[in-house]
Amino acid sequence: MLPEKYAVTSFLESENEILILLRSEHVITYPGKWGGISGSLDKGKTADEQAIVEIEEETGLSREHLRLIKKGEPLIFDDASLNIRKVIYTYLFHIEDRSKIKIDWEHKQLKWIKPEDIDKYDAMPKLKETLAQVLSWQNKDASKKTTWR
Repeated sequence: MLPEKYAVTSFLESENEILILLRSEHVITYPGKWGGISGSLDKGKTADEQAIVEIEEETGLSREHLRLIKKGEPLIFDDASLNIRKVIYTYLFHIEDRSKIKIDWEHKQLKWIKPEDIDKYDAMPKLKETLAQVLSWQNKDASKKTTWR
């Protein structure tokens, strides 16, 4: 049985797009990969607390800038590249002002994308599935704006 590692991944939503971040070469796991706002669950913290800590550290936003839209079910998968079983607690937050985001050393680029375009990016393992835990989208007619549920 693989050792378990607990983590959080949060997505920020604004104007019907989600924020993804390109991980820098200074991070230990998945450098050069696109991801959400992620981090390991620190001892003594709940997943809810850790999600806020990671957002504050990685974007410079404070909890006053965030409105929780959805907390998803944890995503559990075996990551053969790290030889661990990952348990990821997932979150989706809405923000009003994108200009307040200031990324830290963990990332070298940010991008706002339509959720259905997530497959176009070289992402961390299971990023699409992680996003699916907190987001449902539909686009019945390509000529119409995507709607959120």
